[in-house]
Amino acid sequence: MYLFELMSGSILLALIFHDAFEVMLLSRRVRRKLRFITLLFRYTWNLWSWIAERMALGIRRDMFLSLYGPLSLVILLGSWVVGLIAGFALVQHSLSFGAKPVSFGANFLLSGDTFFTLGTASLTSMSKMRRSVPMFEAGTGLGFLAIVIGYLPVLYQLFSRRETHVIMLDGRAGSPPNATTLLSRHGHRESTHALDELLREWERWSAEVVESHLSYPMLSYYRSQHDNQSWLAALTVIMDSCALVMVGIKDLSTFQARMTFSSSRLAVIELSRVLAVKPQAIAEARLTLSDYAQMKAELNYSGMLIVDDEGAEDRLMEFRSTYEPFLIGLSEYLLLTLPNWLPSPQLLDNWQNSPRGRSAKRLVDAVPSKPA
Repeated sequence: MYLFELMSGSILLALIFHDAFEVMLLSRRVRRKLRFITLLFRYTWNLWSWIAERMALGIRRDMFLSLYGPLSLVILLGSWVVGLIAGFALVQHSLSFGAKPVSFGANFLLSGDTFFTLGTASLTSMSKMRRSVPMFEAGTGLGFLAIVIGYLPVLYQLFSRRETHVIMLDGRAGSPPNATTLLSRHGHRESTHALDELLREWERWSAEVVESHLSYPMLSYYRSQHDNQSWLAALTVIMDSCALVMVGIKDLSTFQARMTFSSSRLAVIELSRVLAVKPQAIAEARLTLSDYAQMKAELNYSGMLIVDDEGAEDRLMEFRSTYEPFLIGLSEYLLLTLPNWLPSPQLLDNWQNSPRGRSAKRLVDAVPSKPA
C-alpha cells in the first residue's frame, strides 16, 4: 500500500511538473495530443459553450463567454496547485510506515501548509526522510509562485499586442469589419500604398499569433474589448481582402497580398490543429450572388476595379475554399461570429458611435487626401 502511494504521488508530481514546463517555459510547439491542458480546456470549454448556447444573444451572453479566457487560466493554475499538494501528500503518507499512523487528510493539510510556506505545522516529530519532503515542497511552492508572477505579464502582453491590431481595424474596415469597407476606404483617397503597409503589418501579426497561441493556447479563448470585434473576425477580413486583391484589382500589386495570405492561412491551420477543430462547409450566406454584385459595384465606385469580370467570381470561390472552411470551424467552436463581405447598413464605427461622433465623422470625411 505504501509503495503504491509512493509511486502514485511520484507519477502525479512528474506529470504536473512536465505539463507546467511545457506550458510556461517550453517555447516550441508540443505535438502530443494527450495533454492535461488540452483535456482541461476541451471539457471545460464544451461545458461553458453549451451553457452559452442556451442563453439569448446579447450583452449577457458575450460577457459570459468573455469570462472563460481568464477563468480557464485560474482553473489551470488551481489544478496544478491541488495536484502538487496531493502528490506531495501521497509521498509523505507513503513514508509514514513504522511511525505513528497519520491519516491522508492530515498529510494533505501538512502538504498545503508547506506548499504555501505558512509554517504552522511542526516537523520535529518526523524522521529525517519525511522532513526532506516538506523542504523540497516548500522550494517548489516558491518557485511555482515566481514562475506564475513572471508568466502572467507575458501572457497579457501577448493578448494586448494581438488586440491592438484588431482595434486599429475600426477606422479602416468598420465595426464589425468587412473586406469591402477595408478596400473601399483605401481606394477612395488614392491610399493603396497604405493598404500594402497594413497587409505587411498583418503578415507579422499572423506570425506572432502562430508563435504565441501555439505556446499559450488559452489566448484563443480571450475575447476582444468590443462585442462587435474579435481577432477571428479581423483575421477573416484580412484574408478576404487578400483574396480579392489576388483575384485582380486594376493597378494594384499582388505581392504583399500573397505574402499576407500565406502567413494568415498558416495561422488559421495551426490554430485549428491546436484546438482540434475540423473544417466545415463554406457558408454561401456570407457572399451570395447579389452580395457579390453589390460588393463589386462599391469597389468599382471607390476606384478598386476588379479585372477579369467573367472569371473573377470563380477564382474568388477557389481562394475561399482554401481558408474559409477552417475559419467557419473556429467560429463555431469558439462561438465567434464571422463578418460579412459587405458592411452592415446604418452602423457606425466604434470611434463614431459616441457623443459628437457623427460630427467627427463628417469633419474627417471632409479632409482632402492631399491638401493644395
